[in-house]
Amino acid sequence: MPTIAAGQFKATCLKLLDAVSLTQEPLIITKRGVPVAKLVPIPPQTSLFGALAGSVQEEDDIVSPLENAWEACR
Repeated sequence: MPTIAAGQFKATCLKLLDAVSLTQEPLIITKRGVPVAKLVPIPPQTSLFGALAGSVQEEDDIVSPLENAWEACR
């Protein structure tokens, strides 16, 4: 994971934000050689519309009696 000093990060912040967004690779920010922060990309948003498509089964008739007798009815 690449690291960068806090002073250099401050000077090139916007450019680094674009780079992290483009490469989807986190960046460690250090202060005097000690890691103090981690810049991570936000995962791409997925649309909720259609997310459950194909997960529901359709039944024709759920009201009429079954052909077989249940054990619980006896």
